[in-house]
Amino acid sequence: MNGIAAVFRNELRRILTLRPVFSVMVLALAVYALLYPQPYRGEALRRTPIAVVDQDQTVASRDLVRRLDASPDVAVASALPDFPAARRAVFAREVSGVLVVPEGFERELLRGMASPLALYADASYFLIYQRVALGVSSVARTVGAEVEARRLVGLGVDPTIATAAVDPLRFTAIPLFNPQEGYGSYVLPAAFVLILQQTLLIGVGLLGTLPGAAGVRCADDGTAMAGPFATVAGKLLAYLALEGVLAPLYLVVLPFLYGIPRLGGLLPTLLFTVPFIVATGALGLVVAAVFRKPLDVQLVMAAVGLPFFFLSGFAWPFEAMPPVARWLAAPVPSTAAIDGFVALGQLGASLWDVRGHVFTLLTLSAVYAAGAVLLEARAQRAQV
Repeated sequence: MNGIAAVFRNELRRILTLRPVFSVMVLALAVYALLYPQPYRGEALRRTPIAVVDQDQTVASRDLVRRLDASPDVAVASALPDFPAARRAVFAREVSGVLVVPEGFERELLRGMASPLALYADASYFLIYQRVALGVSSVARTVGAEVEARRLVGLGVDPTIATAAVDPLRFTAIPLFNPQEGYGSYVLPAAFVLILQQTLLIGVGLLGTLPGAAGVRCADDGTAMAGPFATVAGKLLAYLALEGVLAPLYLVVLPFLYGIPRLGGLLPTLLFTVPFIVATGALGLVVAAVFRKPLDVQLVMAAVGLPFFFLSGFAWPFEAMPPVARWLAAPVPSTAAIDGFVALGQLGASLWDVRGHVFTLLTLSAVYAAGAVLLEARAQRAQV
């Protein structure tokens, strides 16, 4: 136990005194906490600009344009005389879509005939495309239903029956766990876990490769007797102590400050953090032992950061990935951790509900810790 305590103290001291490590494990987390969530504070795209080419110029077409501009999803940035002018506006990135109201729009509506609208939306950015398409289609359906209901009433149909005839199946969508339907509420909880993982991996990798990494075994405070197991255990306890302060900031405080919906309790989240930190820290020890140079660690971690992002299952559904991609994602702690933290925090799940993810993280912790002990034993034998 003395050896574990000595390694623990030495590793904490190195974290706080080595400038590159402190910058990654502490300062970088502070910078990310301040800057990373800012672009997502709007949550959902609002008032996406579009152009309208009104070839009908009737009361019905102008009413449609007015309602579009009043909707929260799109804003009519310009009314252009013809389609070539609207196309130039799209290519100049002045608008994200063009709505063409054809000639005879009102006449066909009053006849009870289909009066098609043509929407040309920029699908190169799918969030913008979805918002524009949703906003235009919603307003178009509403206007069409009202016109048809008025036509039926004019023919002598009871207003209640006329309304039911044009909208026989009322559909109400209720967004669960993300009532704002916000992109920030979706992406930030997962991104916070990835940030914690990457900063810890890089920091532990630097600790294991910078000068003084092996000094704990030849210090004058009795740590010379620390064996491989005590060395790894002491280091993992140091990482747990540090992340025990920093992780709640990312997993509890920041979601609260940025208004991310939260139904779960504090204790299950904190308990779930322990195997995640241990698995990530042990993986970092293995990375440091394998690559041995600080620059190699930084290059490798920078290279795998984006693959970890895409393999984590929130950029693209994990179930929709090819089997090979799922196999590659399984050994990464964030893959199980993201699902677990989201379930515990946003969905109000219990630890028992995420027991599969807990078991995965415990297994990864055991495997990576065993690998770190073996590599540490080899390193100690090489120094003898």
